[in-house]
Amino acid sequence: MSKLILATRKSPLALVQSTMVAAHLAARLGVEAELLKIVTTGDKQTEWSLEQRGGKGLFTSELESALLRGEADVAVHSAKDLPGDMPAGLAIAGYLPRADPRDVLVLRKGVETPKIVATSSPRRRLQFSIHFPDAQSTTIRGNVDTRLRKIAVDHLADATILAAAGLSRLGIGEWPGTEFVPFDCTHMVPAVAQAAIAIQCRAADVEKYAALFDATTSLAVTLERAFQSALGGGCHTAFAAHATVDTLYLFHENVGVRSLPLTPDDFKAPVATAAQVLKQLGLL
Repeated sequence: MSKLILATRKSPLALVQSTMVAAHLAARLGVEAELLKIVTTGDKQTEWSLEQRGGKGLFTSELESALLRGEADVAVHSAKDLPGDMPAGLAIAGYLPRADPRDVLVLRKGVETPKIVATSSPRRRLQFSIHFPDAQSTTIRGNVDTRLRKIAVDHLADATILAAAGLSRLGIGEWPGTEFVPFDCTHMVPAVAQAAIAIQCRAADVEKYAALFDATTSLAVTLERAFQSALGGGCHTAFAAHATVDTLYLFHENVGVRSLPLTPDDFKAPVATAAQVLKQLGLL
């Protein structure tokens, strides 16, 4: 193998993340890495409601098709975009080390108590309403800088919520006319796999890549995705799970925010752990 082709979305954040993966693989394998830039359905249909359309797969299916057709060797995804079910013949090779998983409240300067929050995520909207019960919500789409402009300049809303990892990877530590306030995981549980970059490959190639990626991130994300799969969750479901070494943070619209202890054994049997916890909470 002299050249590795990485399928990626064309968004600014996707290109930053894919460049990170390309550099990692080029260094570890001693090969040239090239990006195959693809516009996905989710990128094209900027007016669609992800909640109504079922957002899972809208940002990944074209990349997966390129893998299955042999046009790319691996595909790079924001792991939280991946559906719970993997197309036949594909698998997760691994993840880069996870970045800061938290969500960040982006407030327009001068606003102390937001009356309108812009978010297209049921997970974020319902958790936000716990802290600001009188606030109304509106939808928002677009790249990170587009969303920031909609708050700071267009005054679409008083606030929005963005992923800390995405802001950091884009080099955005501040934005004129706004204030950034990170949420603790006990106040806003991150999406399943948030801040993890997933590398997907054909199932037959998993062993070729598996040792090149971060084992700790893989354990945590695999457990989180087990909860997602058990509930059949997608972008339309107000659900979240985030695993640390010893704690599971979970949110579901029927039980609110929960914090539960984790042991090393819980990571060894993710499917069983998810089923047990969800049954205890009355969600299965």
